[in-house]
Amino acid sequence: MKAIRVETKNGEPALVLAELPTPSPKAGEVLIKVAAAGINRGDLAQVRGAYPPPPGAPDTLGLEVSGEVVETGQGVTQFQVGDAVCALLPGGGYAEYAIASELCVLPVPKGVALADAAALPEVHFTVWTNLMDSARLKTGETVLIHGGSSGIGTAAIQLCHARGHTVFATAGSVEKCAACEKLGATRAINYREEDFVAVTKDATGGKGIDVILDMVGGDYIERNFRAAAIWGRIVNIAFQKGMAADVNYGSMLMKRLSHFGTTLRARSNAEKGAIRDALAREVWPLIEAGRVRPVIDRIFPLAEAGPAHARMAGGANIGKILLTP
Repeated sequence: MKAIRVETKNGEPALVLAELPTPSPKAGEVLIKVAAAGINRGDLAQVRGAYPPPPGAPDTLGLEVSGEVVETGQGVTQFQVGDAVCALLPGGGYAEYAIASELCVLPVPKGVALADAAALPEVHFTVWTNLMDSARLKTGETVLIHGGSSGIGTAAIQLCHARGHTVFATAGSVEKCAACEKLGATRAINYREEDFVAVTKDATGGKGIDVILDMVGGDYIERNFRAAAIWGRIVNIAFQKGMAADVNYGSMLMKRLSHFGTTLRARSNAEKGAIRDALAREVWPLIEAGRVRPVIDRIFPLAEAGPAHARMAGGANIGKILLTP
């Protein structure tokens, strides 16, 4: 099968289209003929050597795919050959065929194109487990989504809006802010021109934000503490501005805040399966009703994985970038 392999050229990592053996599903796994694969910042980090796959996972990049089940392993009961599915993977998605645990597979929602469904798994697994499981987001609470125009951001805005929350988001341009508000953000904040702490404090009458989803880190850590409401919860899923910061924890102490840090890739299939079940119950009906949709920025051929990565690294995208074999 054709797949993307990371090679070193002129001292730099390069994404190269290569021939690799087609994998075979083990017990509890399905083999998917890939219609599309989603690109995530975890893939970019893996290329840099900063986010290695967990033990037993393929070295090939790719954390999510959509496609058709073409083979099932022993004991698989939830899916059969011919099913249109999308799946969360520990790796291996940048290829013509990919292996997934059946616990991490979902049917393609009605009304969503097969290729577009590749934009769903990683963002919704991430958003659900961080906002609902870790931060315990409750009815009527306010939410601040940093990186609102990213794949995760566009999913989080839509989901929170559909569930009745007042949503604030940060983004880096007028165009991106407009996209966030079109998806359901009450107020999008251009972080290049405005202070999200001041804006959210003013918009909430001084109360602050109940739950903050952050992928930025760095100086945002302390600023999140200042923006948060009493008993607020902040979840960091990445640290794009750096993992080290000089932080005054006074606000955290006085406001009785909770600060979480989570990752998804290395969790067990059983843990991911519990998230999958929650998505099937709570999120997939919203997608099928048209209240939440995959936001696609651009689709590249598999052979153009390098330019696709460059687009994400440059921060040009609004929504998900996909690859098609």
